[in-house]
Amino acid sequence: MARVVQYAETGPAEVLEVVEVPDPVPGPDEVLVEVRAAGVNPIEWKVRSGQRPSPPITEPRRLGSDGAGVVAAVGEGVDGWRVGDEVIVSGASGTYATHVVVPRQNLTAKPATLDFAQAAALGTPVGTARQALASLDVRRGHVLVVHGGSGGVGQAAVQLARHLGARVIATASPANHDRLRELGAEPVAYGDGLLDRIRELAPEGVDRVLDAAGTDEALAASVALVEDPQHAGTIVVGAKAPELGIQAWSGGAPWPLTPEQVRLREDAIPVVADLVARGVFEVEVSRRFALDDVVAAAKESEAGHTRGKIVLLP
Repeated sequence: MARVVQYAETGPAEVLEVVEVPDPVPGPDEVLVEVRAAGVNPIEWKVRSGQRPSPPITEPRRLGSDGAGVVAAVGEGVDGWRVGDEVIVSGASGTYATHVVVPRQNLTAKPATLDFAQAAALGTPVGTARQALASLDVRRGHVLVVHGGSGGVGQAAVQLARHLGARVIATASPANHDRLRELGAEPVAYGDGLLDRIRELAPEGVDRVLDAAGTDEALAASVALVEDPQHAGTIVVGAKAPELGIQAWSGGAPWPLTPEQVRLREDAIPVVADLVARGVFEVEVSRRFALDDVVAAAKESEAGHTRGKIVLLP
C-alpha cells in the first residue's frame, strides 16, 4: 500500500491526514515514481486553508506538485525512462506521498550533485523565478530588486538574475543577509526606511523589481522605485496588481499565465538542473520533515519565515 497526504475539508493544518491507498499504477505515457522527497510550497497551505479560492471539495484532495525520487515502473509507450532512474518531478499532482504517477514529460534527470531533498526543492521556485525574470525582461546590466530574497523563489531569482548579468539588491531579515551575499546579492533589511536604503545602494536608479514578499512595504517600494509600474511584478499578491499597475503571475492574479509563461516555468527545471550540474546554482533546504510530520511542516510553511525550501521525506 502507498501512503498519501490528503484533506477532506479546508481549514487549519490539522485537517491534513496521512492515509494508505492502493499502490498506483502508471497508464500509457506515465511513470510511477517512488518519492524520496516532496517540496512544500506556500500555495498548498493557501489553498488548503481556504485563503486561496478553489473548487468545492467533493472527495479527499491531495497536495504537492514538486518532488524527487526513483522510477519504480513505466507505462506503455514510455521511452527514455527506466526503472531505477533518479528523477526530479515538477508540475505533478499529489507528491506528498510515498508513490506518485507522473506524466513522463514532467520528469527531469536528477543531477548526481543534488540529494533528493535538494532536487525536490527545485520545481516551483525555479520555474516561478525564471518566468518572472523573463516577463520583466531582466537583462545584463540591469539593477534588479528582489523582495523576499532569502525564500525559495527569492534565492532562485537572485541566482538566475546574476547568471543573466544583472546586479541584484535583495530585501530580507538581517539574519539572512550573509546567505544573500553568498549568492551574489546586496542585502537590505526590511522595515522603516526601506526605500531610502535601496536608493542609497542604487542612486542611479532601479530597472526592475520582483516582489516575493507581498507586504504593503514591499509593494509601495516596488512602485516607487521604477519609472514604469510594468517594470515591477509580484508572485504573492496578484489581486492587488491591477490597482498598482504592476505585473502579476499567479498569487491570486485576475489573469492566467500565458502559454509562453507556462512554457518558461516548465523549461526551467532542465535549465536549472544543468546549472546545478555545472556548479553555478545552489539549492538550500531549510527544514526536512517526515511524511507523518506533515502538519508541522505545513505550519512551518504558513508561518512565512522560511529561508530556502521545506521538504517532506516519505
